[in-house]
Amino acid sequence: MEIKEITYKEEWDNKIGTQKMAQFLQSWEWGEFQQRLNRKIWRLDFDGVYILVIKMTLPFNKSYLYIPRLNFELNKNIIEGIKDLAKKEGCIFIKIESIKQNLGSLGFKKVKNTQPNKTLLLDLTKSEEQLLDEMHQKWRYNIRLAAKKGVTLQICREEEFLKFYDLLVDTFRRKEKKLFNCTYYNKLYQDHLAKIYFAQYESKILCANMIVFFGDTATYLYGGSAPDDKNLMAPHFLQWELIKIAKNKGYKYYDFWGIDEAKWPGVTRFKKGFGGFEIEYAGSWDLPVDKAWFLLYKIVKIFR
Repeated sequence: MEIKEITYKEEWDNKIGTQKMAQFLQSWEWGEFQQRLNRKIWRLDFDGVYILVIKMTLPFNKSYLYIPRLNFELNKNIIEGIKDLAKKEGCIFIKIESIKQNLGSLGFKKVKNTQPNKTLLLDLTKSEEQLLDEMHQKWRYNIRLAAKKGVTLQICREEEFLKFYDLLVDTFRRKEKKLFNCTYYNKLYQDHLAKIYFAQYESKILCANMIVFFGDTATYLYGGSAPDDKNLMAPHFLQWELIKIAKNKGYKYYDFWGIDEAKWPGVTRFKKGFGGFEIEYAGSWDLPVDKAWFLLYKIVKIFR
C-alpha cells in the first residue's frame, strides 16, 4: 500500500469536508490546532483514504497515536501502516475513535470513550416550521418568550473572549465537570476554528455557545450560562438562533455533540427538547504496539 502525506489544505478539504456528517476532528483546521498545542501530526493518504493522526504525549517520555472520529471503515493494510508509524515514533499504542466500525477483528480492545459516545443531530434540510413542530412544546414557548422579553443574539468580539470563558468556568464548576485551561479554548477561537455567540439582555450577557462549522455539519461544542435570570430562557433562545444560522448557511446537520442520560441528565434533557435523532458511535479502541509499556500504562490508569 502506498502511503503519502498530504500537504495541501484544498486537497484535504475536498476529501474530508465533502463526507456526509463531516467530522471536524479530522479537518485540516483541527490538525493546525493540534500543532499549536505542540503535538506532532500527520495527514496521511492510504491509497485514497485520508486520516489525520495525532501524537499524544505520556509520562516518562512515552506517547501514543490518536486518530479521532473516523466515519469510514479501516482495513488490515491501513492498520499495518499506522502500526509502522507508531513503531517508528516509539509509541506504545494506537487509539482510534470509530463512528461505526467494531475494530475488535483487527486486534483492538474496546476502551472508555475519549469523545461522547452518543449524540443528537437535527436535520437542517427540514423547514424552520418543521423543526419547531418537532421540538418539545415548552421549548417553543421558551424561545418565543425570550424573544418577546428582548433577549438578543451577538457574536463574540475578540476582546470579549474572557466573558465566554468566565461563563464556562462558572457553569462547569456548578455541574462539577472538568474544564480545559483558558489557553485551549482561546486557541480554538483565535485560530478561527470555532465561533462564539452570546445571548444577552440589554447589556448583560446571559449565556454563550461555542460552535464549529465544518463540511455539512455545525457542532455545538461548549456552552456556559449565568445562574441568574433563568426566567429569560436565554439558552433556549441561543440554541434556536444558532440552528437557524447553520440552516441559513446551508449546513445539513446540527450536532449537539454529546448526550448521556446517566452522566449528564440535565444537559441531555435540554438537548433532547429540540427534537432530532440519536446516533450511537462504535467508540474508542486501543491497539498495543509495545505490550510491556502498554500493560504498565493500563495499570497506572487503574490506580490514578
